[in-house]
Amino acid sequence: MSDIVDILRKTRKGAMFIIEAPSGTGKSTIVKELLKQDSNLKFSVSVTTRKPREGEKEGVDYYYITDEKYNELLAQDAFYECVNSQYGSRYGTLRSEVDSFINIGQDVIFDMDWIGADQMRKKAPDDVVTIYLLPPSVKEVRRRLEDIKTDSKETIEKRMSLIAEKLKHYNEFDYVIVNANVDETVRKVQRVISGERMKRVRQNGLPSFVENLLKEANSD
Repeated sequence: MSDIVDILRKTRKGAMFIIEAPSGTGKSTIVKELLKQDSNLKFSVSVTTRKPREGEKEGVDYYYITDEKYNELLAQDAFYECVNSQYGSRYGTLRSEVDSFINIGQDVIFDMDWIGADQMRKKAPDDVVTIYLLPPSVKEVRRRLEDIKTDSKETIEKRMSLIAEKLKHYNEFDYVIVNANVDETVRKVQRVISGERMKRVRQNGLPSFVENLLKEANSD
């Protein structure tokens, strides 16, 4: 029996799990915990046209490319999603990077905003699962941002000013979870991932398995 379960697991198609939330909700913390606890969950490395920052590594944080290379990839429709930042740099999620995981039954998780989620949903509607994390309160968001002590007061105020616009898009997501407690939120997201992995459309080995069951049933 365990051999059959193992075969079905290996023939499953992976899913793309997109997590979005307003700044200060704890999205990055949740993603890191999920990756730490689930070896079948991978993080897709995006491309960017900006220069590496101190401590960043090629192929780990980003793939750093030129504007010319970015334009070439864009013309080839090589991105699942792409965006121009307000600072002039461009970012993109490579189809080849993601497909290398999901085609062998591994899942990919993304820390992505609603714009990117919308692009990916349109290009891969059967493979994308979207999760929106809500903060317990706006006051709590401000407290978390101030406690981090990495952003200037001006940056914090800018992040706070964007919360209302971000929150308007919660109803575009498949699942919505209030992140009041990190451990509890991680468990809830893990239950979403577990359920999505069992969906019929992602279990590529099911048709042949059921066909064998039917042959066995008809032979009795």
